[in-house]
Amino acid sequence: MKSHGVLPLVTVAMLLCITARAEDQPTRDAANKSDALPWVTQQVEAPRVSFHTFRSRAAKSEVSYHVYKPAAYEESGVEQFPVLYWLHGTEGGVNHIGPVSQMFDRAIRDKGVPPMIVVFVNGLSRRLWTNSKDGRAPIETVFVEELIPHVDKTMRTIPRREGRVLEGFSMGGYGAARIGFRHPEMFCGISILAAGPLDPEFEGPRATGNPLRDRILDDVCEGDIDYFKATHPWTIAESGAEVLRKPGTIIRQAVGSKDFSFYLSLRFHEHLDALKIPHEFHVVNDVGHHTPALMAGLANAEFYLKALGLKADVLELP
Repeated sequence: MKSHGVLPLVTVAMLLCITARAEDQPTRDAANKSDALPWVTQQVEAPRVSFHTFRSRAAKSEVSYHVYKPAAYEESGVEQFPVLYWLHGTEGGVNHIGPVSQMFDRAIRDKGVPPMIVVFVNGLSRRLWTNSKDGRAPIETVFVEELIPHVDKTMRTIPRREGRVLEGFSMGGYGAARIGFRHPEMFCGISILAAGPLDPEFEGPRATGNPLRDRILDDVCEGDIDYFKATHPWTIAESGAEVLRKPGTIIRQAVGSKDFSFYLSLRFHEHLDALKIPHEFHVVNDVGHHTPALMAGLANAEFYLKALGLKADVLELP
């Protein structure tokens, strides 16, 4: 287990921006109607970030996503770039795009993190990055089978496993674990940040007496706890352990010491250890459930370089 102090680079503004706003969340009734699912979000205005849509056959709808491109992307004109796919948390993630994209921009400009395209995926709210049991919200299918090929066709990416990193925070960390573990042939790095709900019984610290738990089970699993367990990262790790033990994908798990999900994250880490699945596990001291604070306490450049098979001197750009 590694412990890191929090770097003093996180601004108060970023921490305020990262807070989810209730008004951005769809109502439960709207979210339960297949024709009302918010497959197209509002457009976020942020430096170096663009808004895109594509037609999804699985969702039978236009689906939106946002893209951050580093300055080097436009400066080179021909170079191919790795892609980091960022999976958002429960509320839908639109509010996170601005601060998170600028966090990456600063890290890349400081020549610590390699120049990467960052794709902010729309996984809807409360959907656990899982195909819903009723078929109305095929989140995983839209992402893996449609969005990734679409991005590879429309941007100068490295269109193979060696050029893709999967990362997410909170529900997005849960999604990074379950999708990454199901498709390790597609990603060279899987970063699981403050993930939840990591207990396969769904009885964690924010579940008891919380109507959100029932809404998630209803929306995603039609109230079927067995479906929840079958699609859970805990179960997927067990069934895919033999493949996940092989060299290739670099797996990172991280959580703040003051995060409500700390003990469940620790339990999940121990589960991966018992399965002999190689992974890093980091605890960032004195950090709660906050994206920039957690990431500021991690050696991100080291992880991305290692996953992408790059050396630090690759960042010495003209």
